[in-house]
Amino acid sequence: MHRPLHTLRRFALVPLALLLAAPVVFASGCKPKAVRGGAGTENPNLDRAAMSTTLDREDLNYLMRTNLDRMFSSPWWASLRSAPEPVVVAIWPVKNDTSEHIDDQLNTLLSDIETELVNSGIVSVVSRERQAEMAREVEVQQNQKIYDGRYAADISRQIGAKYYITGKVGSIDERINGERRVQYTLFMQVIEVETSLVKFQFKSERSKAIVR
Repeated sequence: MHRPLHTLRRFALVPLALLLAAPVVFASGCKPKAVRGGAGTENPNLDRAAMSTTLDREDLNYLMRTNLDRMFSSPWWASLRSAPEPVVVAIWPVKNDTSEHIDDQLNTLLSDIETELVNSGIVSVVSRERQAEMAREVEVQQNQKIYDGRYAADISRQIGAKYYITGKVGSIDERINGERRVQYTLFMQVIEVETSLVKFQFKSERSKAIVR
């Protein structure tokens, strides 16, 4: 029995249609999906995984936490606890001495430090917005002068701060035999405004590497 030619053509197209549809089905099965990480999720350690050797939020949190823990246990901090009333502290920008563009991360770092100090109840903290206003008035905003201790002391004095906190992030990049290691540091100081005496300083460290 001979089938009409148009019927044979219709059946011949079926395998071709299936072949064309197969990649679509396969691709949909491999479609990436978004996942949520952090405390209270099914991926609590997602934020802790290193994606590269660049400085990330987890690294900065560690560097900040290490410095603050040391500061909170220092003789200077102990002297503040016995003060009749909270002293005023200003927080100055942390200088970026690395080759990475981490301005947003450093702004977050400053906000976290500000929050820690405010919640301690031991000191009063000058709003960083007010400090920025004062900096603009003396034309040091977006200028290397903002990291100059003389300017920091002058503005801190004008806003009534007894101490100001400053610091810098640095890095050392090493490469050998196809491997790479970057050592990051966060250096922090507490300076007394009137005397320029260093009341506290510490440097925390963090290393990241790419190995074969």
